[in-house]
Amino acid sequence: MQFSIIIPVYNRPQEVDELLESLCHQTFKDFEVVVVEDGSTEKCDAICDKYKGQLVLNYYFKSNSGPGPSRNYGAEHSQGDYLIILDSDVIVPENYLEIIKEELDREPCDAFGGPDRAHNSFTPIQKAINYSMTSFFTTGGIRGGKKKMDKFYPRSFNLGIKKSVYQALGGFAPMRYGEDIDLSTRIFKGGYSCRLFPDAFVYHKRRVKFSSFFRQVKHSGEARVVLKNKYPETFKLVHLLPAAFVVGNLVLVMLGIYHHWLWFAPILLYCLMVFIDSLLKNKSLKVALLSIPASYCQLFGYGLGFLGAAWRDILSKKLPSQKEKS
Repeated sequence: MQFSIIIPVYNRPQEVDELLESLCHQTFKDFEVVVVEDGSTEKCDAICDKYKGQLVLNYYFKSNSGPGPSRNYGAEHSQGDYLIILDSDVIVPENYLEIIKEELDREPCDAFGGPDRAHNSFTPIQKAINYSMTSFFTTGGIRGGKKKMDKFYPRSFNLGIKKSVYQALGGFAPMRYGEDIDLSTRIFKGGYSCRLFPDAFVYHKRRVKFSSFFRQVKHSGEARVVLKNKYPETFKLVHLLPAAFVVGNLVLVMLGIYHHWLWFAPILLYCLMVFIDSLLKNKSLKVALLSIPASYCQLFGYGLGFLGAAWRDILSKKLPSQKEKS
């Protein structure tokens, strides 16, 4: 068997239903599906039973341990030569696996990944969040939208890897957040080849509320500090941009309040650029308007998460020396 699709899930039966439905329509058929229920209280076993006549599908239930260990559990119970890791909140186009096979036949590699897009059925908020996560104006353009990249670090919502390489690397590390970037980093450090498949995209729902989206990206900002400490050589200036955005906006607001309203001009200009860009891409006035708070949620969430984790990291390094002096 060529592909094993690993899907960890936690309390999202409706999303699993939509994902499995999309997998039923794949034009390439040599694959199995492994669903790993990570200690959910809202189980999707009945959903999986519905598709067992249409898919080669295995369902497993385990105690809650997070997405990384759940993916490792699924990999242990898989039969494919390649593992394809998908989040439960994605939908795949019908030619998704066929494109992957064609790419691998054309230029084999050890690991790969693809970008994400918004589906027409998504809510305006989901489309706005998708815009913020893929836009040039939020640093989202580095997530797989470019055709040519020096190094592409696949994310766990759309990641493929040879099973033998996955096993050699020990799979995902037991990290709560940032575990996909950690694995991608170890792929490169291990000397394995990794490519972007630009046409192997998925429709990624992500969050349906700005509050949950904010928490998600805040955790990503915190994870970046952990990854910086673990792999200092992978840290780039672009990772500082959200934190700089937070500080810059706060300074402009203070100057605008206490000095002159013209200091608000850069903020208004940024909002206008986001609005126009989103309007051109989404052809929707509502999505364009919602793209402004979505972009601020992403940048402020990530930036505040990064700054908070960096401050805690600095304190943790200072405290032992202070104790020694006393």
